Amino acid sequence: MSSRDNNTEIESSWWERHVQTLDLLPARDTQAYEAARTRQVTLTKPPGALGRLEDFACWLAAWQGNKMPRLEHVEALVFAGNHGVTAQGVSPYPTSVTAQMVENFENGGAAICQLCKVYDVKLSVVALELDKPTADMTLAPAMSEKECAEAIARGAASVPEQADILLLGEMGIGNTTAAAALCCALLGGSASFWTGPGTGLDASGVSRKADVVASALGLHVKHCAHPFEALRRLGGRELAAIAGAILEARTRRIPVLLDGYVCCAAALVLEKAKSGALDHCLAGHVSAEPAHPHLLERLGMQPVVDLDMRLGEGTGAAIALAILRGAVAAHNGMATFAEAQVDDRE
Repeated sequence: MSSRDNNTEIESSWWERHVQTLDLLPARDTQAYEAARTRQVTLTKPPGALGRLEDFACWLAAWQGNKMPRLEHVEALVFAGNHGVTAQGVSPYPTSVTAQMVENFENGGAAICQLCKVYDVKLSVVALELDKPTADMTLAPAMSEKECAEAIARGAASVPEQADILLLGEMGIGNTTAAAALCCALLGGSASFWTGPGTGLDASGVSRKADVVASALGLHVKHCAHPFEALRRLGGRELAAIAGAILEARTRRIPVLLDGYVCCAAALVLEKAKSGALDHCLAGHVSAEPAHPHLLERLGMQPVVDLDMRLGEGTGAAIALAILRGAVAAHNGMATFAEAQVDDRE
């Protein structure tokens, strides 16, 4: 534990480089966005008839800098980490499952593997020191400054040089506890409000889990004035890596599809540090984890789909990709009124 852990005031900023990056984030290409909007008006359909599909196509155009967006090179990153807080009985599964699921990913046996196959997505799984869980956040900060910075950097380094869109997901026994603690620290409210069943806790298990979240907040919340410090104390390596990947994707103008509760809790860190940091992101879905709809509301995000999913792994983002593929196909492939020789509105 560093000497800073004993001080209420934030001293030197280990996160300063990330804050500087947030201050220099590129904006969307307004010209490409307007060109895409103009094209939508000329297509053989009543204006707005494709609803949010039109919005998705224009959003992609804005971040790709092309009025005719493409989804030919799509990549998914799934980050895996282990959490020391599982010692408090917050999950019905042991931490050994994280490594076992990583192996399952690599062998093609997980749900995300099948979705990536059918939707033509390159899947990469990044395991983050699974043999070294984070510290139990009810007793100490989950990560040291160095550990958190290294996880953020690992996430950033995992982002491809170029991609038409990036899907983000996670795997980590205990990480919905970290997500709940982060949301509570950064958005306020009670521990019970942000805590849910995760991988299948019963009512008594959820109550116990909320008590664990409250205990962690009691220890750390007075040190969490900065979102990155909250991430270090209450998060996990996979959450830090997701934050790093989102930030790096923005610097490269790569649009991002976020997965569920844990993924969006990691994204929350960036939005709290800099308003607008998630403009290049869409929420792929709203999960069945009870707090996820509330988190999306606070982020100002409307999910692409709502299918009552709660698996994680990036599966919700992958399903949302299918919707975006439809949006792009309609946007690029439909004829204009002039091309089809169809009379436009008078």
